[in-house]
Amino acid sequence: MKERLAELKAEFERGQQHLQALDEQRVRLRDTLLRISGAIQVLEELLAGEEQRTQRKLTHESEHATVVTVS
Repeated sequence: MKERLAELKAEFERGQQHLQALDEQRVRLRDTLLRISGAIQVLEELLAGEEQRTQRKLTHESEHATVVTVS
């Protein structure tokens, strides 16, 4: 029984170490996902701003072309 108890304690310790490693990996992965999420948000905002500027430019050019044609 003492041998079995020692085996179970060793297995328990290995399990705790593995669980700790998984917890650390989860934290690193969560941090990575947060950074990626932030980068996605920034790029989406930049892209939206670029699309708005392009749309304003096209609208302005279209208005200007109409004025030039009428004149």
